[in-house]
Amino acid sequence: MSGDYDAIIIGAGHNGLITQAYLGKAGMKVLALDRASVAGGGLATVEDPRHPGFLHNVHAFFQRAVTSMPWYADLELDSHGLRYVEPELNVAMLTNDERMLGWWTDIERTVASFAAFNERDAATLRRWYEDFVPIVRDILVWEARSPPLPAAERTSLLGRSAGGRRLLEVSSLSPLEFVEQEFEDPAIKAGLLFFNGLREVDLRLRGFGHHIAALLASPAKSQMSLGGSAALARALEAAARKHGGDIRLLSEPQEIVVEGGRAAGVTLANGEMIRARHCVISALNPQQTFLELLPPTLVPHALRLQAERFRYNLLAPLFSLNLALREPPRYRALGSYPDLDRALMIILGLDHVDQFADIVRHHEAGSIPPTVMWGACPTLFDPSQAPRGLHTAFMWEKLPYRLHGNAGNWDGARESHGRAMLDLWRRYAPNLQDAVIDAFVRSPLDTERSLPNMREGDLLVGAFSHGQVGFDRPFAGAGTYRTHVPGLYLCGSSCHPGGNITGLPGYNAAQVILADRGTRPDWAPEPFAERLAAL
Repeated sequence: MSGDYDAIIIGAGHNGLITQAYLGKAGMKVLALDRASVAGGGLATVEDPRHPGFLHNVHAFFQRAVTSMPWYADLELDSHGLRYVEPELNVAMLTNDERMLGWWTDIERTVASFAAFNERDAATLRRWYEDFVPIVRDILVWEARSPPLPAAERTSLLGRSAGGRRLLEVSSLSPLEFVEQEFEDPAIKAGLLFFNGLREVDLRLRGFGHHIAALLASPAKSQMSLGGSAALARALEAAARKHGGDIRLLSEPQEIVVEGGRAAGVTLANGEMIRARHCVISALNPQQTFLELLPPTLVPHALRLQAERFRYNLLAPLFSLNLALREPPRYRALGSYPDLDRALMIILGLDHVDQFADIVRHHEAGSIPPTVMWGACPTLFDPSQAPRGLHTAFMWEKLPYRLHGNAGNWDGARESHGRAMLDLWRRYAPNLQDAVIDAFVRSPLDTERSLPNMREGDLLVGAFSHGQVGFDRPFAGAGTYRTHVPGLYLCGSSCHPGGNITGLPGYNAAQVILADRGTRPDWAPEPFAERLAAL
């Protein structure tokens, strides 16, 4: 037995580190454990071993609105050297006929880009933007930053205000139904679904029709951290340690210890036991927490079934192609769109809304669809990620986890698919024919191997289908960050509001844990139910 802590967090990804830092600010002594050799989970920036000085962000890169997250200011991450850029041309979709559909930080420039494709769609975009700005500002931002409400209570409270009723109305649609109902141009429909839908949820799911309008109306766009995505992990580590936290790496949890009916500590694979006076907090997925770490006798049969049935996203697994370059990609369309060489995200291979049905069919069959990919050249904005005068770039593609029915097939197929992606990239940027110094790929199976929390390669750590949303995420009875075992909490992406680099599951979990200790910190937001009632 070693150590004595107020709390132990299992998993030192960004959510775990945020929870740790907040509990430390409240005076708790907190330990974070992780099996990996470095903290941060998906916030990984690695150096190419064959070409020193080339840094590659092998999982997370596009960090939406991080600098506007409450924990960014509360934890004073700027003081730890963290810096972000948010390019004005945030996203550029290049069609096969070399037109560009652009999403800018300036809504007027976005509207103008849409107008070049379809004037009526541009007017529709403006209308939905204006309609949803107050809904995002007054409702959705605060809902994501708060423990979730039971569905019936949420619906009742939303029904009391015009904005809430509008949100409920639009949410009743699926993203696919929303774009088919509201927009005309097939390329615009495709772009909206890809940028504002496919990367987050199954486009066929009703309940998410508002996603497109909400993301367009959000004032915050995609950002990148200088020094690589790992820079955020290092700043969060520093914040956790500043507030007295300890972080132990290469430490494999074996069992959550329960004594007297309460979570009391963690046993490691080496036999060491670490005690927790107040609580144990899991940032892992439900199967890891309830089926692998809790003693089986402490997991009731009904709860075991719920954990076993937790679903992962069919469309979430990523395949990545990573390049070391002599020069950045030079797109043929640059002559018509001079701003293109300062676009943060580039989308290639997408022209028509009908492509999505084909993508879904391929994922369901376990086969590879015609390539639609998106990525960036980080060194255009941060030269420190490559040797002087050189560059890195990457492209991501959504591909099935079980290739032809078996994830193990990726080991024999990944190199050839990486070459196919590069061939497509060269069609849009011919200079890549001679610019590539080195390349490597990562399959959905590689994601699961390096980040076991992301089972089946799911970067969102759980689908939003089958009721796994809000108060019922990860499943009914575990949606408030508390579990059936007193003193055992959840804080990972399998909780509300879900995956991606938002830190909000960790932020919300800290609110709940401190509230259970009788503390309401000054950083905690107004309860969401009270905010809705006041609208």
